[in-house]
Amino acid sequence: MSRKSLVSLAFILALAAGLLAASLAVGNRPLLGLDLKGGVEVVLVPEDDPDRPVAITQGDLDTAVNIIRDRIDGLGVAEPDVTRQGGRVVVQLPGISDQQRAIDIVGQTAELRFRPVCADLFAEPFALSDPEGNAEVPPPPVLPDPVLDERGLAPCPTGIDYNSLETSTSAEDELDRFVVLPERDSNGQVTRRLLLGPSALTGAGLSGADSSYRNEFVVDATFKGGDDGADKFDEIAIECFSGTAYCPPGAEGRGRLAIVVDGNVRSAPVVNAANFDGQVVISGRFSEQEADDLALVLRYGALPIEFQDPTDPQSDSTSRAVSATIGGDSLRAGVIAGIVGLALVFLFMVGMYRLLGLIAMLSLGVSATLLWVIVAWLGETQDLALTLAGVTGLIVSIGVSLDSNVVYFEHLKEDVATGRSLRSSLEQSFPAAFRTIFWANFASLIAAVILYWLSAGSVRGFALMLGLASVLDLVATYFFLRPCAQLMSRSPSLMAHPHRLGLPTREEAIPAGAEAS
Repeated sequence: MSRKSLVSLAFILALAAGLLAASLAVGNRPLLGLDLKGGVEVVLVPEDDPDRPVAITQGDLDTAVNIIRDRIDGLGVAEPDVTRQGGRVVVQLPGISDQQRAIDIVGQTAELRFRPVCADLFAEPFALSDPEGNAEVPPPPVLPDPVLDERGLAPCPTGIDYNSLETSTSAEDELDRFVVLPERDSNGQVTRRLLLGPSALTGAGLSGADSSYRNEFVVDATFKGGDDGADKFDEIAIECFSGTAYCPPGAEGRGRLAIVVDGNVRSAPVVNAANFDGQVVISGRFSEQEADDLALVLRYGALPIEFQDPTDPQSDSTSRAVSATIGGDSLRAGVIAGIVGLALVFLFMVGMYRLLGLIAMLSLGVSATLLWVIVAWLGETQDLALTLAGVTGLIVSIGVSLDSNVVYFEHLKEDVATGRSLRSSLEQSFPAAFRTIFWANFASLIAAVILYWLSAGSVRGFALMLGLASVLDLVATYFFLRPCAQLMSRSPSLMAHPHRLGLPTREEAIPAGAEAS
């Protein structure tokens, strides 16, 4: 056996064992999808609204999918599957047991609010100290109820240590209350908190928004006419431009207006004019992506999609809970199917090819180990969930992997049958067999890529497993099966007893009276 082949065999075994040990050491494990772990599936159908000025487009549904996915990601749900299927939005939430909570999360339309900024606060509230040294520390201050005028505005509270205020909860985040909400950086970290006044204007007052470049990236927002749109924005703008008690001036000398979505401040630009006539340019040293994202938020606030209530028996929207028991049964069924399949394949391969069959199963073990490591790593880092379709792909991959071994073994039989020596056949048959194996796996990989690209949901899991198995099969065949064959060719015992490899002897391969070519 050449030194190169020995290095190849040692490399693949060390790689598989090392990656498996490292994966287990850090606690990586595959994440289970809805059909294996249980959870909730919600199908949302848009509400027919005869008063809507324009029809719902596929772009509107795509926007809804993006925002629903963002909201679910904030809950820490692993691998939420949010897809658009025709004119519907299908949401699958693995591991969520509270069906009503899931419906509340995905069925609500994200509400966009404009709130005057009363003050900048630090990212974390200051703990109050007791100046008299008493054991009991006074509780943090509580925001007063606002005194709203006829416009829905209220002067900012005074006499409060703002930095000691707690961040408002979702229950406290109401339109007509003072709130303390966070502003986050691109990594999701809270950079500061803002004390905000009541919201007299929501995204319903917008008619559109888009990003553009004018020496810097900005967002152009257009408000509808009337009291609920442009006029209301100008009322707030006058207060911020003048720096009144409703919208006090900041370090820039003017008041600011915060754009809030789902309890987070997306931007808090300074108001530099008292009248906008429905056309507002929002700047803030945005990157191109930040400007696009803010425009997306504003457009969605301006054109929300109302979905039918999934809890209404008369609604086309539906929801169903998939219990963990049902998911566990599916997983057990998949595992049992895999074990039965492996057992039958093992009996066939060993019965048909003897020691070669055992080598084939070891090669399958190498590729399966690498596949498990990759799936576990993707589950931990990319929230890739293993679904029942993915398990099916894993079972199919058993056949894909063993096909390569069978191709090589049958090449060996043909070479021996033509009179070539066993040692020569073991070494010379591999290049021709590997060409066939390569193109067969390449065809499977093309099919997997096309299926992954064109499909959605759990079908992608099947395509991913099939594609990974095709690639890893080539790796295991070249780095494990090839050097193993070369190792066997150096064994005098095996060369003297071809039956141990499931191959015919020279006398059996060449009938009496025939001559080898």
